[in-house]
Amino acid sequence: MKSNKVVLAYSGGLDTSVILKWLIDKNYEVIAYVADVGQDDDFEEVKAKALKIGASKVYIEDLQKEFVTDYIFPAIKANAMYEGRYLLGTALARPLIAKRHIEIATKEGAEYVSHGATGKGNDQVRFELTFYALEPKIKVLAPWKMQEFLDKFKGRTDMLNYAEKYNIPVKASLKKPYSEDDNLMHISHEAGILEDPKYKAEKEMLVKMVTPQDAPDKETSLEIHFKDGIPVKVINTINGITKKDPLELFLYLNKLGGENGIGLLDMVENRFVGIKSRGVYETPAGEILIKAHMDIEGIAMDREVMRLRNMLSPVFSEIVYNGFWFSPEMDFLMASIDKSQELIDGIVYLTLYKGNVIINGRESPSSLYNQDLSSMDIEGGFDQKDSAGFIKINAIRLMAHNAIIKKQGEKIIK
Repeated sequence: MKSNKVVLAYSGGLDTSVILKWLIDKNYEVIAYVADVGQDDDFEEVKAKALKIGASKVYIEDLQKEFVTDYIFPAIKANAMYEGRYLLGTALARPLIAKRHIEIATKEGAEYVSHGATGKGNDQVRFELTFYALEPKIKVLAPWKMQEFLDKFKGRTDMLNYAEKYNIPVKASLKKPYSEDDNLMHISHEAGILEDPKYKAEKEMLVKMVTPQDAPDKETSLEIHFKDGIPVKVINTINGITKKDPLELFLYLNKLGGENGIGLLDMVENRFVGIKSRGVYETPAGEILIKAHMDIEGIAMDREVMRLRNMLSPVFSEIVYNGFWFSPEMDFLMASIDKSQELIDGIVYLTLYKGNVIINGRESPSSLYNQDLSSMDIEGGFDQKDSAGFIKINAIRLMAHNAIIKKQGEKIIK
């Protein structure tokens, strides 16, 4: 006999609460799964709500440390920024959430998994690609792509009426006129009033940070220590506070960055499904770490290795954004990036001030910087007369190219 168990990714919000009840009405046994990736939620309240609606069991999974060590830090090592700007907060959390989803389904002997992502966004792709990659036989119930569900729920009013009919608790406060996704890496704000690309995101919207204008008029000075491209220690040089544990380190940088107005991004991006989307992102710790990491690479990474790695960074970012974390191309890229980071060790000295991450200096035991060789005041190690031949050799193809252009121009004149 086939199992009718389905593990539902559950947030406690209106959509997944309605989906939970709707699946029960369709004669599924629903196991609710809540992933704690650092969002500001009352998980006991969420659990009680799921059980009240009818879930047979509720899993509350603390994934925060794994999120930092296995997803955020690898992205920092890769200098991952989608379209050169977005630090991938939501995209990095999804494969972790989906991986644990499959592990629970396997443990429970569930034939189905379900989620509340819409058919227009990126998350449906990220979740389902991970599901199929890790368990090819899994069956996915995605209500927002099922005609029966779409016929029943044409909008928010239908969902609210359904919730009222079945006594599903709905928070009394008015929903914000935009949607949010919160985790350790960032909080995103999109949709609703933000769908107008010229609408200004007001400071009241911000959760993890203040605006640079409202940040205190004083500096915060830090040391960030790296080993193999990974941040291993943060020292506040003003008060001596030191953090070494990956999760504590990241939370501390989130706090300091937020207080100093660091990490705000407002952009229009290209979704994988082909739709443009406007998002406002708050990523305090992520912005601090990626700027510090890029700086330590400057002194410790070979020029040609950096050139090649910089070609891979946007590819890595697209793979993460599009949901292909568990793919052969990601395995290849991760191995390449890990290799590039083997000597990225040292300390970056920086200041946080009114939205700015100001690099003050750096040192590395793997430093490739030779002060004497670079100096304009010290002779030795580099014969400046050699530069004449170097320039002539590099000019050969330029002279040949422009000679052809000149000949073609003379032909046209004749």
